[in-house]
Amino acid sequence: MNSITITRSRLAAALLGIVLVSGGCTRQVTRMAPEQAVDLSGRWNDVDSRLVAEEIIRQSFDDGQQSWALRHARLHGGRQPTVIVGTIRNASMEHIPVGTFVRDLERAYVRSGQVQVVASPGEREEIRDERADQQEHAAANTRARMAMERGADYMLQGEIESIEDRERGRSVVLYQVDMTLVNLETNEKTWVGQHKIKKYVRRPRLRI
Repeated sequence: MNSITITRSRLAAALLGIVLVSGGCTRQVTRMAPEQAVDLSGRWNDVDSRLVAEEIIRQSFDDGQQSWALRHARLHGGRQPTVIVGTIRNASMEHIPVGTFVRDLERAYVRSGQVQVVASPGEREEIRDERADQQEHAAANTRARMAMERGADYMLQGEIESIEDRERGRSVVLYQVDMTLVNLETNEKTWVGQHKIKKYVRRPRLRI
């Protein structure tokens, strides 16, 4: 076998090796149901956001005939209370997408069928711009009327905190979510709720 043949054989072997290595590193993607719980890092995730929101709203109506929503309806001729979700503060050690949690809270409130939910200040600005534009450009019988917004009776505010205890590749993380429903007219705390999540995370040790 001459040197040219040997060189070509080595080149072919090298190329084959590159192909095999590249094939072994190919990224794989598996589709999952959005509600499926998967914890990779142990940090706050989308499932925590959804489940905590649902639990918080469930708690807020859990007093049966004595719930704040039914008391409001009795005092106002059967009218359902109107709620706005205010500031949810992230006081934890990690980044938490609070906007997602707010939308989960709003969704859980709407699905309950026991309250009306109004838009946030940021959302209202866009809606008001559209309403004002309609006064000039839309047909009279299709215009949204001015000064007809529904005012909120209550504001839901809250805070997310976390505590982590870590040692030798193991950690326990506690998330505590505290929520308060405030009467906008009287500043009374109509309802106070809390929900906790505790996670045990074990990280494999690197072997050398």
